[in-house]
Amino acid sequence: MSSITTSAIETPTRRSVEKTCDDLAVLALAVVAVVAGLTFRDYGLGWDDYTHAEYADLLLRMYGSGFKDTSALSFANLYMYGGGFDMAAALLHKVIPLELFETRRLLGAIVGVIGLAVTWRLARRVGGPLAGLAALLLLALCPTFYGHMFMNPKDAPFAVAMIILIMGLVRLAEEYPAPSPRTILIAGFGAGLSLGCRVLGGLALIYAVIGFIPLWIEDYRTQGAREAARRFVHVAYVLVPGLVFGYLVMGLIWPWSIMEPGHPLEAVTYFSHFFEKPWKEMYDGALVSVPDMPWSYLPTLFALQLPEVLLALLAGAVVITFMSLSRRDVPARRKTIMLMLTLAAMLPLVIAMVKRPALYNGIRHFIFVIPPMTVLAGVAFARAMDWLGENRRAWQPAALAVFAFGLLLPLSEMIRLHPYQYTHFNHIAGTVRTADNYFMLDYWGLALKQASDGLREQLAERQEAPPANRKWKVAVCGPQRPAQVALGPDFTIGWDSNAADFAMTLGEFYCKGLTAPVMVEIKRDDVVFARVYDIRGRSISSLLAIPAP
Repeated sequence: MSSITTSAIETPTRRSVEKTCDDLAVLALAVVAVVAGLTFRDYGLGWDDYTHAEYADLLLRMYGSGFKDTSALSFANLYMYGGGFDMAAALLHKVIPLELFETRRLLGAIVGVIGLAVTWRLARRVGGPLAGLAALLLLALCPTFYGHMFMNPKDAPFAVAMIILIMGLVRLAEEYPAPSPRTILIAGFGAGLSLGCRVLGGLALIYAVIGFIPLWIEDYRTQGAREAARRFVHVAYVLVPGLVFGYLVMGLIWPWSIMEPGHPLEAVTYFSHFFEKPWKEMYDGALVSVPDMPWSYLPTLFALQLPEVLLALLAGAVVITFMSLSRRDVPARRKTIMLMLTLAAMLPLVIAMVKRPALYNGIRHFIFVIPPMTVLAGVAFARAMDWLGENRRAWQPAALAVFAFGLLLPLSEMIRLHPYQYTHFNHIAGTVRTADNYFMLDYWGLALKQASDGLREQLAERQEAPPANRKWKVAVCGPQRPAQVALGPDFTIGWDSNAADFAMTLGEFYCKGLTAPVMVEIKRDDVVFARVYDIRGRSISSLLAIPAP
């Protein structure tokens, strides 16, 4: 379905517009792929990375043993998540000459680029070539999505799986009541991938049930109740092979889910309650226990972390969607598609605001709503350009200039923050300079990689060797596993600052600023992300600024 024409843009023929937009989209994908390929090694490990790598080993051991070794099915709480990304990274590591965690970063980049490509094709399908190009650029230049795709082993792959599923649902709405085998395959594959990543993939059922209401109402009016019911049953029947295929995909990447029929529901129940000892995080300048975060947590952080141009276009798209529901001149299929996309972008946030589960680590658990947001924004931009072409053609260059400027703002921040793009705050928030006083930035401790590299370089430059018969001792305020991997075997990591030679601290509220010589300082935009102190000969009782939870 070509919903929005791009012929309004001043070009010799419509085909030239389509070809130009498609060529630019392919070029943009190529640029992102090249940049990602050159920089993936810059991204450090997060809190969960090491544990996920262990989970992958257990899953592969289970498959290799013919399910005799089932320790993966009780490992931490990760058995309630799928391990598809982790297993793929472990297998890829066996065939390419990269270290394990470099391989994980590379695979994350590959999955992210796939997500960009699917988002482009989906937006192009819904709104035409200009919408596809705009959505691709909006997602590629969304620092939150871009930063997470390198180092988030759960939420970024889940976001890509969900946009594949949404692509299948959109195709289903277009082809209803006779979906093609390709559409059935895409829908089933997307369902299996998304549920196999996180049980939250089940939200897509709500998107479909509510989203298809306009189409079913139209079917009832034009075909009659009996024929409408027959068409619905036919679609449900032909979808069965795709759903069976999706179930097998889910079982492959999340084996625990199919060990018993009720396991997915058990996971829903488990994750609906906070499952760890509560801790406090910085929100709006105050320390708040994560189970007590206010309803405003997500809308505030989305408003302050997403690029301004994306927020503006998204707001317009949501308004257009709900206004179109009551218009008779808008086809029912169009209403269904836009409603599903709007639900995919907004419903998870609304549910979280109402249910108020424990919220922490910013918006990382909700990365999956960003791709559909960019699709909606891309469609809104294409529609605006179409309207200007028909009514205010002379304003089109100005609108393009505003859009380009809106993209340059996050691009400049991404360059300045590299490789900490995921910590981005927009200019509404005052960028990271102001946000550092009110919110957590590097909550996953990525800066410990650069801090570790800096420490090793400093010691090599000074030609210092560790004391006799022992390794250098480093006390870390932050995730210890990432620091140990980055520092290597010549260092011992621990909490005891009294016995340590150096202290490595994140620039977050829970780490003290020490009165000691600073050996390494990692800064972006004048904000300290991490420091390494020389504490030899000093008595440092603790690195924590607040009591441990």
